[in-house]
Amino acid sequence: MKNHSYLPLRLLYGTGNPGKLAAMRNRLKSLPIQLIGLNDLNREIPSVPETGTTALENARLKALAYYEAFRIPVFSCDSGLYFDDVPEEDQPGIHVRTIGGKYLTDEEMLEHYSALAKKYGNLTARYRNAICLVLDGEHRYEAMRPDMESEPFLISSKPHEKRKAGFPIDSLSLDLKTGRYFYDLEEGRLDQVAVEEGFLRFFEEVLAEI
Repeated sequence: MKNHSYLPLRLLYGTGNPGKLAAMRNRLKSLPIQLIGLNDLNREIPSVPETGTTALENARLKALAYYEAFRIPVFSCDSGLYFDDVPEEDQPGIHVRTIGGKYLTDEEMLEHYSALAKKYGNLTARYRNAICLVLDGEHRYEAMRPDMESEPFLISSKPHEKRKAGFPIDSLSLDLKTGRYFYDLEEGRLDQVAVEEGFLRFFEEVLAEI
C-alpha cells in the first residue's frame, strides 16, 4: 500500500496511561507520527477483556476493539514479565498487574514484586513486548519479536524513592550493567529502557510501506 494520504500519520495509542503515551511519543519523535491517547478522545472507552494467552493476542484484541469503536488508525501494545530461575507459579507472564485474579494498584504491585525479590534475591527480569496496529479494515500490522524485548534488568526488594504513576515496577528496577536504579540513569538511557528500539523499527517499516 502506497497511500501517502496517511502521512503525517495520526495514530491513537490504545492506552489510558499518560506515562506510556509520553514514553512512546518520545521514542517516535523522529517520525511523521502524531500520537493521541484514549484520554484525548473525550468519548466512552470500551472495556476490552485481555483474554489472550500471549502478549500479541492481547495487543490484537485491544487494537481491533478500539478500531471498531472509533474507526481511526490505532495501535495497542502488551507485555509479559519473566524472571530467570523462578518457578512457574511466581512468573507473572502477561498477568503483570493481575495477581491471583486481583487487579493491583501501583502500591500493591510494589509490595508484591518487592516481596518476590526478597524471597528469591534480586530478580533478573525482562519484558517480552508485542504490538498490533490497525490502519483500516484491510491493513493490519503486528509483531512480537526479539528486538522488542527489553534488556535484562534487576528487580530489587527495596524501591527507589521516586514514583511514577502507572510504572510502579520502575521504582524497583536496576540497570544490570551498572547496578543503578532506572531513575538514577541519565535521561537518554532511561528513554531507551522505557520503549525498546524495536518499536521504532516497527513504525519505520510500516511508514515505508504506506
